[in-house]
Amino acid sequence: MIRLETFIGNYLKRRENVSSPFWIMVRKEISDQIRSWRFIVLLSLIVLTFLGATLVAMGNIREVVSEVKDTDNLFLYLKLLTTTEGSLPPFHVFLSFLGPLLGIGLGFDAINSEQQRGTLIRIMAQPVYRDNFLLSKFVSALILVGVLLLTLTMLMVGSGIILTGILITPEEILRILGYLFVCIVYIGFWLGLSIFLSIRFKQATTSALTGIGIWLFFTVFYQIIVNLTVKSLMPDAYRLSDAALLRYNELAMDLLRLAPSQLYTDATTTLLMPAVRSLGPITMEQMVGAIPSPLPFMQSLMIVWPQVSGLVSVTLALFALSYYLFMRREIRS
Repeated sequence: MIRLETFIGNYLKRRENVSSPFWIMVRKEISDQIRSWRFIVLLSLIVLTFLGATLVAMGNIREVVSEVKDTDNLFLYLKLLTTTEGSLPPFHVFLSFLGPLLGIGLGFDAINSEQQRGTLIRIMAQPVYRDNFLLSKFVSALILVGVLLLTLTMLMVGSGIILTGILITPEEILRILGYLFVCIVYIGFWLGLSIFLSIRFKQATTSALTGIGIWLFFTVFYQIIVNLTVKSLMPDAYRLSDAALLRYNELAMDLLRLAPSQLYTDATTTLLMPAVRSLGPITMEQMVGAIPSPLPFMQSLMIVWPQVSGLVSVTLALFALSYYLFMRREIRS
């Protein structure tokens, strides 16, 4: 019995010693990010937009409650994230613009700044693996993003309970947690892209401008290019049948879903709005027999599963590419 306890104690000590360098680097990266001015500025922007969108939504709580007759399907806390009066867009729309900036801001100088300051060689001279160093950069930023979004969400839920006295339902908890997961993965995509650019380029300004340029392309110009391309392929719309017009619309939606922002919009809209039953154009025959009621969480998740899996896959692929380049990079130059 004494030997077994000694074996278990020694095993746990070895595991602690093996994993401690990684978590030490994670804590160091978190402390550096929290103290940096860029994180403070980005944090202030996100908090201010969240407070503004939430205050606008809370100002319309009474109207929303009075318009809904079925209190069982009220989804009050989902409406706090989606309701707007027109002056400010909802918070999930704000986050589709600010989330990429947060991801790019946390990772555009993750590697090249370390090499320019000469600290990368010193770190690699220690008994630290390269993969742990790169993974600590990625994990620490995701922890910051997750804590930030979770804190804002809990603040919103707590304020709603205090003002209305209505408790949050398990259905809303599942949908909000799913929404938070999608937000973290979406920001993680841009974080992985910025880390890849910081490995690819030696100057931090070059990686930052390249990341912002890619974000602007997918946010502003990509939709314009897709619409012009589909219109050039489409003959006269007045001569097309309904089936042919539906195929062209589906082609446009499939091309738009190559952009991560469109995947994020589809996923968050479906999770936060239970009344959404489809993400594409549907015919009148498909609407026959449909009951106008909110979908359960699992059915909404099945609708957006391709979008969520696509975001996760491309995020992991970007990090794997960054891992490959960093492991083959000469850090002494």
